Amino acid sequence: MDDYQAGIEILRKMLGTERTEAVVERFKSLSPAFEKEAVSVVFGRTWSRSTIDLKTRSLCSIGILASLGRLNALKINFTLAMENGASQEEIVEALLQVAIYAGYPAALDALVLLDETVKSSRKEP
Repeated sequence: MDDYQAGIEILRKMLGTERTEAVVERFKSLSPAFEKEAVSVVFGRTWSRSTIDLKTRSLCSIGILASLGRLNALKINFTLAMENGASQEEIVEALLQVAIYAGYPAALDALVLLDETVKSSRKEP
């Protein structure tokens, strides 16, 4: 299996087929080259590694993205983390680490986005 196919498989595991197709189509609409690289590298080469589980990988990603202020990617990763078994409380704990090492404003922005993400997910069927 090539990296792209491995990336599609790990996305399906985390999001299901329908949501995976939506993510892939969204990335393709922005740039087909970006979509291929993101799926192959991010998911096919990195997220598919088995040394740490998906929940841990999600929590690590949340800390990094919140620290960098990458709110679009952070929102996606909040959803992935919850799909990978992380509770809202565990995500908040990861964000408390962000507050210590990246600053309270970064953690506050992330907490606001987490609240919006959780409320939005409750509205979905």
